[in-house]
Amino acid sequence: MVVLIVAVIIIFVLEYTKRIDSTQFLEDNIEYLEAMKEKDYDFLVRAKWGEEVDPKQLFSVRIRNSFLVTLGGIFIFMTNLTYLNIIFALLMGFGFYKMQYMNLRNYYKRHLTAIETALPYYLKSLEVLVQHYTVPVALSKSVEYAPDIFKLGLKDMIHKINAGDSSIDPYVEFAKTYPVRDAMRMMRLLYRLGLGKQESKHDTLLNFSKSVSALQNKAREQKYKQRLKVMEDKTLIMLVVSGVGVMAIVLIAMMMMFNI
Repeated sequence: MVVLIVAVIIIFVLEYTKRIDSTQFLEDNIEYLEAMKEKDYDFLVRAKWGEEVDPKQLFSVRIRNSFLVTLGGIFIFMTNLTYLNIIFALLMGFGFYKMQYMNLRNYYKRHLTAIETALPYYLKSLEVLVQHYTVPVALSKSVEYAPDIFKLGLKDMIHKINAGDSSIDPYVEFAKTYPVRDAMRMMRLLYRLGLGKQESKHDTLLNFSKSVSALQNKAREQKYKQRLKVMEDKTLIMLVVSGVGVMAIVLIAMMMMFNI
């Protein structure tokens, strides 16, 4: 127990005096720690911040802060350091570690409609480009106009295709990275569109266009339902407030009558 106390103090002093850089250490060894990372963590980070934030760097900061919270918990119980208190400090660090992921999940749930409807509208613009260019060229030209959430995944997919990967793997990897509704099905259709010969390209493109239009209709329907729900909630709140106001006025009037 004494050794643990001394180790905590030494680590804290070295970190405070900048003799060791925990952030750099974590970034250098991040591949060993990624086993702890949730499967959809990178997607959720991109869903919230787009290309502005590097998921790996944010994850390393998350690990470091959780470790510091654990050390802080141990430091708090330093005068009465028992195995139970150590377990409690570890739980504090784990809770802090999961808190960022839960915040990202909650953000995704709150903005689910906006994120999922971004794909159909992007695919519609891509459909226009595919009519004039090959699929890889159309993808390259579409990056500039793509929603921020998809740009990094598109660049990675285009890089793999240009490097000579003619399999479906780059398309599947993109769909796994962005697990929004119908992403896998649309990426498979896009891959088939790239494989088709010029004679059969028209039929494949027509099938792709119909699928995109169906997705857009779903997106519009989802937006309409969301707006309708917002209006219903506002109407309900207005009715409740009005009812409470009327009841309050009636009660005040009755009290005044009894006082008279």
